[in-house]
Amino acid sequence: MSNNVVYLENILSYEANEPFIYGCHNFYLQEGSALPYDFFVSCSQRFKRHGIKTAAFVTSQSAKGGPWDVNDGLPTLEMHRHPPLELQARHLFSTGLIDTVIIGNAYASDEELRSLAAIDRYKLSLGIEFVPQVTKLEKKIVAYPKHFRRGDITASAIRSTMVRAKYAEQTNPAHDNTKEFQRGDVVIGNDDFGKYKNELQIVLEPYSDPRKSLVGKIHQKN
Repeated sequence: MSNNVVYLENILSYEANEPFIYGCHNFYLQEGSALPYDFFVSCSQRFKRHGIKTAAFVTSQSAKGGPWDVNDGLPTLEMHRHPPLELQARHLFSTGLIDTVIIGNAYASDEELRSLAAIDRYKLSLGIEFVPQVTKLEKKIVAYPKHFRRGDITASAIRSTMVRAKYAEQTNPAHDNTKEFQRGDVVIGNDDFGKYKNELQIVLEPYSDPRKSLVGKIHQKN
């Protein structure tokens, strides 16, 4: 899977039975040798277009064993070489391009395996570091069980709008609203934002708006 060539199409041209074909990316032991993300996407889409099951590798940060004497980790994606194991897996599942995640090196720690087993592969989850002034209401809004991005997207932020309807009657005084918001900030509309009060947004581009309060930041490991 890790070469973006017509190898798959060539196989299928001989009337191969697609349900019995599985695709798997390579792993890369040498630092700096794994796939860049955009290329990984292109390679994977070639298989997913045909409905073929796919797999890719993640690397344990505690494991030492590998097939060769050089072992800088065994991920498919270079960007996965150093982050925590469960973050690598969550990212692969969130792409919608990978069906099976394989740990490339041996042996993952018990803690890593527990965190991996706890992943809901069908639901993207992000860690948040709350600001000290965050309110109980704002924590409830953040913990809403199923945020989803509004379909008519904007480049400046990811908008979750259902919470503003659910908590429309709840007051939400402004705080942490005077500085420029940065990418990864989580903001919620405050009492000065009219019908948009209590809407949650994740900032994608820096901007300022005192009608929104900073409630936290997406954890850097995400």
